[in-house]
Amino acid sequence: MFKNLEDKEIEYILENNYIGQLGYIFNNLPFVVPITYFFDAESNAIICYSGDGHKMNAMRKNPKVSLLVSNIENVTHWKSVLVHGVFEQHFGSDAKAYLHKFSLGIKDIILEKEQSKASFISDFSSKIYKDDVPAVFIIKIEEITGKKRLDFRT
Repeated sequence: MFKNLEDKEIEYILENNYIGQLGYIFNNLPFVVPITYFFDAESNAIICYSGDGHKMNAMRKNPKVSLLVSNIENVTHWKSVLVHGVFEQHFGSDAKAYLHKFSLGIKDIILEKEQSKASFISDFSSKIYKDDVPAVFIIKIEEITGKKRLDFRT
């Protein structure tokens, strides 16, 4: 049986995960890549960071993006949330504040879910190579949908 998720279920999934699939368009082709994220309920935005490259260039050109976050137990028992929004890069003190919130938020999730302590951002997110300064961005949420499949057969 497929059902729409209630708002509280959607928020729970976004708040209690930190890996999602980012969708964006480049040269009229869709791309989907795994990304570490933090859902900032206070500002209703997804906080992310990345090294400069293909993904960042693509989102600067076409800022409409999506993020898929899933909880999958098995083929007949899963929940997924799809966020549609707009990419917005931040710089300077804004970027530092977002990156700080991102880091603290994910450390809390890891401690709660995995009972382990992450000391550095590289413990839970891709490393930035060549000592590059990471590009910090948010996804300003425009729409969220959620679905679940629950099979009650025994």
